[in-house]
Amino acid sequence: MHKRRNRIAAVLAASVSTALALTACGGGGGGGGQTADGKTEVIFWQQQFEDYQQAWFKEHVDAFNKSQDEVVVKHQVVPADTWEQKMQTAQAAGKQPDVMTSNYGDIVPGSREGRFLPLDEFLPEEAFTDIKDNVAGFVTVDGEHMAYPMLVEPSTVLYYRTDLVEAAGLDPDSPPTDWDGLIEWAEKLTDGDVKGFTIASTAPDLAWSSWGLQQNACGSFPVNDDWSEATATDPCYAELANFYKTLFEEGLIPQQPKVGYADGAPYGDGEVAMMAGGSWVVGQLKNDYPDMVEKTQVAPFPSIDGDQTKTTATLGGWTLTLDAKSKNPEAAASFIEYLLAGDPEIMADFFKTSGFSKYTVRTSVDEALASDPEASDDPFMAVISEKVVPYGEAEPAYPWDISLAMGTAIESAMKGVTDVDSALQTANDQINDVIKKQKLEGKAPSN
Repeated sequence: MHKRRNRIAAVLAASVSTALALTACGGGGGGGGQTADGKTEVIFWQQQFEDYQQAWFKEHVDAFNKSQDEVVVKHQVVPADTWEQKMQTAQAAGKQPDVMTSNYGDIVPGSREGRFLPLDEFLPEEAFTDIKDNVAGFVTVDGEHMAYPMLVEPSTVLYYRTDLVEAAGLDPDSPPTDWDGLIEWAEKLTDGDVKGFTIASTAPDLAWSSWGLQQNACGSFPVNDDWSEATATDPCYAELANFYKTLFEEGLIPQQPKVGYADGAPYGDGEVAMMAGGSWVVGQLKNDYPDMVEKTQVAPFPSIDGDQTKTTATLGGWTLTLDAKSKNPEAAASFIEYLLAGDPEIMADFFKTSGFSKYTVRTSVDEALASDPEASDDPFMAVISEKVVPYGEAEPAYPWDISLAMGTAIESAMKGVTDVDSALQTANDQINDVIKKQKLEGKAPSN
């Protein structure tokens, strides 16, 4: 599981009762069987997410089954912290599921390893043309669609307290658009125990949460196009490191944060006036801090030069994939088409159920939501879906070790452990070492 997705595991995978129920059920998957009434059985494994998602999947699996005369989907929820072990065990025994949830970061390596079956021959062409242009590449490997996308979650959105902004003499309807403006706001909003801003400040969080800002500063990640050489010493990365360094050295962000970047609690608890956070924080605020919602506005995260059409957020998210060894790929693909690529009202229902904390990947679903009063009235959806998502980039497909090298460099520089140039040189050397040891040259994905 991708490192960022561990936030889901940490919060949700501790459901002991679910784990025991799965153990009791046995059954490792493996489609191809027939039910007692002669229907073709498709096994679907879903990684455990928020409770509302389990209920949503169950509702629509049941609806699919009721609509079918010849196919039945058997739905199994697997806790995130046991997912990889259970999958490896099932694959070794030839009992892997026909359909499974897969995050974007797994699509390229899974395809290279031959784990997924392309969907192109099973789904109609319009299913793929409906996918937004900046998302289509996330699931395309060597010209084939290896997964069907379900949602995106922007990694970086600016949240701010309108009451504190007004008290500081700032205009909440004119949030900062560049890094200098953000620093100015953070200075004016820092007051006593309340810091002006919060953003990631530890290497593991910086490793992934800074992806969008790496793109913003440099237009690329810190490796060249064919993954043959590191580029972490390019001057633009020094500008990024100095941005974080200014925030930390001037005391504009918490010096010892109590929680990681993925958790919006410091903002919800009133410890900070502004926050860089993923779109999932919308759901956290609505569920855990409802009083904070009415005094919160969101905006695209400021750009290095004020250009709000430049990427500031990567788009993480989930897909459904078809196992390469499925014995009934057509039946399995028919379920993927029904759930994710069919009637746009099905996925529109998902986004409403999520409290509009996750965002659509299909044009037709956008259109369905546009005519929904609840979606139109949501205080956050329009900004994130119209001003953040369209400019988001895919998360990098290279090994996590490269991201961690950059995260470590940024933390070292921002906290003064070493100077910026030395920190980036160390990262550059480490990335080149990863490239050499893992033989990455020439393995960059092409869409």
